[in-house]
Amino acid sequence: MKFKLNDTFTKELPADPILENSRRQVEKACFSYVHPKRTSNPELLHASPEMLENLGLTQKDSQSEEFLKIFTGNAVIANTKPYAMCYGGHQFGNWAGQLGDGRAINLAEVVHNNSRWAMQLKGAGATPYSRTADGLAVLRSSIREYLCSEAMHHLGVPTTRALSLAITGDQVLRDVMYNGNPDYEKGAIVCRVAPTFLRFGNYEIFAARQDFETLKTLVDYTIKHFFSHLGEPSKDTYVAFFNEVSQRTLETIIEWQRVGFVHGVMNTDNMSIVGLTIDYGPYGWLEGFDFGWTPNTTDRQHKRYRYGNQPNIGLWNLYKLANSVYPLINDAKPFEAIFNQYKDDFEKKSLKMMRSKLGLEVEDASDTALIQELEDNLLLTETDMTMFFRKLCDFNLEHKSKGLKIVNDAFYVPKEVSGDIETKWLVWFERYANRLKQEPITSEERKAKMDAVNPKYVLRNYMAQLAIDDADKGDYKLIDTLFNLLKKPYDEQPEHEKWFAKRPEWARHKVGCSMLSCSS
Repeated sequence: MKFKLNDTFTKELPADPILENSRRQVEKACFSYVHPKRTSNPELLHASPEMLENLGLTQKDSQSEEFLKIFTGNAVIANTKPYAMCYGGHQFGNWAGQLGDGRAINLAEVVHNNSRWAMQLKGAGATPYSRTADGLAVLRSSIREYLCSEAMHHLGVPTTRALSLAITGDQVLRDVMYNGNPDYEKGAIVCRVAPTFLRFGNYEIFAARQDFETLKTLVDYTIKHFFSHLGEPSKDTYVAFFNEVSQRTLETIIEWQRVGFVHGVMNTDNMSIVGLTIDYGPYGWLEGFDFGWTPNTTDRQHKRYRYGNQPNIGLWNLYKLANSVYPLINDAKPFEAIFNQYKDDFEKKSLKMMRSKLGLEVEDASDTALIQELEDNLLLTETDMTMFFRKLCDFNLEHKSKGLKIVNDAFYVPKEVSGDIETKWLVWFERYANRLKQEPITSEERKAKMDAVNPKYVLRNYMAQLAIDDADKGDYKLIDTLFNLLKKPYDEQPEHEKWFAKRPEWARHKVGCSMLSCSS
């Protein structure tokens, strides 16, 4: 098993000179060298064929003892030195100081087919950034991260990826609901992969410490390797860099809104500098359409990270990043222009995204009102977002009087769609039908385009929880079933029709199926 290594991060950025793996403040360094913790009895549960290929590996490689050892912490790739990154962050709106890779250890950077991939083990043991934690991960959170990383990629959402999922053979103590009732769970490790794991917090920590020399070194490194098309470092380049980070951030969040994904913990240390979805903790997909829903128990009271607020939080986080890179530019005007552009682009991109979900290609001034009325109606009674929009793909002018019947299965309590609620829906479908008359394409063409942006299958929390429950009993088949199902989320897949369904009632309040903690 051979990798084409090109470790730029450790070669071009300042390292922590202290090699002792003790919890501490790490100054003037972008990372600390650290070895993964050995695991007692590891077992590979799953490996992504697509990511194996992206890294220049084969299925046979994934079945080797060497693969198992490397990706469960029991061996190190030859000629590499694993490390943990130093960063800070704003958590729930408050500056948290130094955070860093507390349970993630970076293995190496690999180049294959002109693509660069950083490989990272999540749950591989303590680092200088672990604070009071053990640096380990449990099976339930690892299954959720593994499945969701790949599911998001196939949905067309920018994301980190996942290579492998393994159990360690060790027991890990966790308090799943933070209620004083800890219990032992199966330990696990995910190898996650991305062009880079740099976050907003990597830059914030140096600005907060007024270590502008290291800040500039890190920004220049980032531009060189991930924004090289912007040119050599200069004030203009730094502005262009921030502008592109802003654009990528918004584009990813718009994709979240399109598929009904709620990240759950959009702290600045969970925001990728290259615009990927990163850190799958207490995430969830909307079951009932609800702008106010958050999957995070920690966020239950203030709902800072609720579905409808994600674009605003993206902007808030960009303000914090702007404060961090400002010392390299010393001019507020370019940032103000970029923030105003973000706001304008959000309105335009959101409207464009919603038009695509409704199969509207011709722009019309009435579309904003049509979409607003639709969203108002979706809130009248609990309505499954994924099912509603997928069923709506079947609506056409020949069926304009049957609109409610077509989407009926998306309502949790169909009998509630009566009286005033029914009237509002009938009015909306009439307006929608009239609007479709302006479209130049056939019903069949429109359905194909709508099917391509309105997924039939998403990783609902109850689905992940069923896989977790089975895995806790030693049955890992459902992990593979869901993994393959979610590789084709826009396809009909009639053999998997049972997964195209509303959240079952037993899952409404079950731990792991609705609200999740940050340890999830």
